[in-house]
Amino acid sequence: MAGAITNDRPSAAEGRQGRPLIVTEDVELLDDLLRLCAAAGARPEVHHGVPEGRGRWETAPLVLVGDDAARRLRGAARRRGVVLVGKDQDDSGVWQRAVEIGADHVLMLPDGEQWLVDRIADVAEGVGRPALTVGVIGGRGGAGASTLACALAVTSARQGTRTLLVDADPLGGGLDVLLGGESADGLRWPAFAASRGRVGGGALEESLPELHSLRVLSWDRGDAVTVPPQAVRAVLAAGRRRGGSVVVDLPRRIDEGVAEALAQLDVGLLVVPAELRAVAAASRVASSFGMVLRDLRVAVRGPYAPGLDDHEVARLLGLPLAGEVPTEAGLPDGGKPPGGISRGPLARFCEGFWERVAVRGEAA
Repeated sequence: MAGAITNDRPSAAEGRQGRPLIVTEDVELLDDLLRLCAAAGARPEVHHGVPEGRGRWETAPLVLVGDDAARRLRGAARRRGVVLVGKDQDDSGVWQRAVEIGADHVLMLPDGEQWLVDRIADVAEGVGRPALTVGVIGGRGGAGASTLACALAVTSARQGTRTLLVDADPLGGGLDVLLGGESADGLRWPAFAASRGRVGGGALEESLPELHSLRVLSWDRGDAVTVPPQAVRAVLAAGRRRGGSVVVDLPRRIDEGVAEALAQLDVGLLVVPAELRAVAAASRVASSFGMVLRDLRVAVRGPYAPGLDDHEVARLLGLPLAGEVPTEAGLPDGGKPPGGISRGPLARFCEGFWERVAVRGEAA
């Protein structure tokens, strides 16, 4: 059980990353709280009362107060981020003690364990602006969506942005192959198939292969493994919490896992070759994805069929135009990944896209 108490006082710790503070003398409760901190990837400080160190009470990003210690904290300075933790579900007096110490929340174990782990993990990782997340979809097979997804990620990383590239198409062969890193050490999607609750963003990032200064979550070449929607949601949420940019290479069909990915996108790019059959195929994809994505744009790839240009393709699909995706001859070129030639036309397209979408994001 967890409950909230309205508290509008400003906090000196608000938005800061650091170690949570535990205040209790209850050995059994302390063991539980230390276990939950370990599960969230946090190393707390432990005290029996208000810390003597100057400012620590005020600046700790989260304070977990055992119900046994509430009376000893009545004179402490009021602040936000205080959680009163107990185990007696039938103790109605806990709410009064919470008010006396200015707690924001009252939490009872074991019922509130998952809520508390999530809260501690926020502190351990720091909660800032989520990553700008872009999904890339092919209007038809062979449209070049995977190439563009890789180029966007490589360009983002080259600009110094923390970047995660996610392969959401289990039948695509693996983006690590396209980046020349199929043998690189690190986890692939099957390792996350059992994920249900919160996944630590830092732990996720460190576990994945690093290729061309970005992290890649791809598929392996083993037997097919179904990744449940809950796992897709947990993994993408972890990647987004780290900030920077996330690029997701999506299949052309929507299942429950893809729907979870779509729910976390800021922008979708539909890659469409400038051919009438491709436009016809892309219209069906656009209809399906457009019902889920609020911001779906078309990226047109030449060469152009007679009577078509990028603006006409966008008009036929009823989508805003993201631009013309240029063809870059010689990919892969001497081990260079898509977008790896910094002055190449594909990299310039990606640079322009990130600049435009970032400006729009700032304005929003």
